Amino acid sequence: MTSLQLYKHLLRQCERLPPDACKHYKFYIKQSYKQHKSESDPERVSEIIAKSIEDAKWIVNKYTKK
Repeated sequence: MTSLQLYKHLLRQCERLPPDACKHYKFYIKQSYKQHKSESDPERVSEIIAKSIEDAKWIVNKYTKK
């Protein structure tokens, strides 16, 4: 998965959240993407992608179990 694919994936996952949470996490995702988009170390990029996917699953599960 590339950084741009991850960005799109995370924004789509936000649609599964309640409206107020969706707005918050979309803002967070956009800020994080801007912060890390210049990262050039492939190993670090892989770590960021893996951690982001794991966090997204946790957040979606948190809101869908309510």
